[in-house]
Amino acid sequence: MTAAHLDPDTVARLVGDAVTAPSMHNAQPWKFTYRPDGDVIELYGDPERAMPRTDPDHRALHLGCAAALFNLRVSAVHHGLRARVRLLPDGMRPWLLATAAITGPPEEDHELGALYAALRHRRTSRFPFTDEPVPDAVLDGLRSAARWEGCRLAVPGDWHLETVLGLVRDAEQREDTDPFVRAETSAWTCATPAPAGPRSDGIPAAAFGPRSSAGPSPVRDFGRDRSAADRGWAVFEKRPQLVLLGTPTDTRTDWMRAGQALERVLLQATADGLATSMTSQPLEWPELRWTVRDPLEVMGHVQMVLRLGYGPHGPGTPRRPVSDVLEVRE
Repeated sequence: MTAAHLDPDTVARLVGDAVTAPSMHNAQPWKFTYRPDGDVIELYGDPERAMPRTDPDHRALHLGCAAALFNLRVSAVHHGLRARVRLLPDGMRPWLLATAAITGPPEEDHELGALYAALRHRRTSRFPFTDEPVPDAVLDGLRSAARWEGCRLAVPGDWHLETVLGLVRDAEQREDTDPFVRAETSAWTCATPAPAGPRSDGIPAAAFGPRSSAGPSPVRDFGRDRSAADRGWAVFEKRPQLVLLGTPTDTRTDWMRAGQALERVLLQATADGLATSMTSQPLEWPELRWTVRDPLEVMGHVQMVLRLGYGPHGPGTPRRPVSDVLEVRE
């Protein structure tokens, strides 16, 4: 398979699609380097956007970068190309998370290419969903999406769902009493635009969603320490529909696979008309993360808790310009 000999505009489009991926607190902890001599795009984690208190092992950072990598794969197929990916290719460069050799034309991959339309429609919704259940056929499709990337998606039963929701509340209480965690979260939120203009990262006030008027909600309240006007109050769904994304082991390679599976599931859910959000709070506390898993399931390590349903898809969040995250090496 031959190199694609990419022009700068195509590289910028590929990276522009990649960075629509979700990341913890919308920190966008990625950097890309394009090497024209081999038509290779390198994906790096950005340690300056790491969260040492809530993500000390950089697991969430890997998930976000891997989600961007999956978007790059989708974009390549859409543009008549193929991204041949190597994960963690150089042990001497730990922040080099993946390389993607861009070749063409692509192999037939209708499933991957079909997700392109959802790239810029995917949102994280912190708004209430209806109580309408997600059909089994749709859940089966999401399970299949996770399996394509070597991961597993599990739907918790009643007792396990209550356990997970209890762990979410436990994690929120821990965050409330830990000033370092609260400071880290607050650093990535903004109740009003900055004096010099809107931020190109973080969680803006418009994406906070309403406050819950009937007990705890299944989403993180980024406005607890921010006085954001016009948030309003709302009643969230009585029984949130959660799914767990997991891997057999918990290595950096697993994290990179899980991040790609996460984005594939989210894009498929978006294509299926679902609204989504991520409920990662209990996964940020080592003493809670292990108990999120169902001991009766074969899933070894939970990498993300997702909330699915029907309702508002939420507003878009800002993205850093491609010029800030892409470097071209001659």
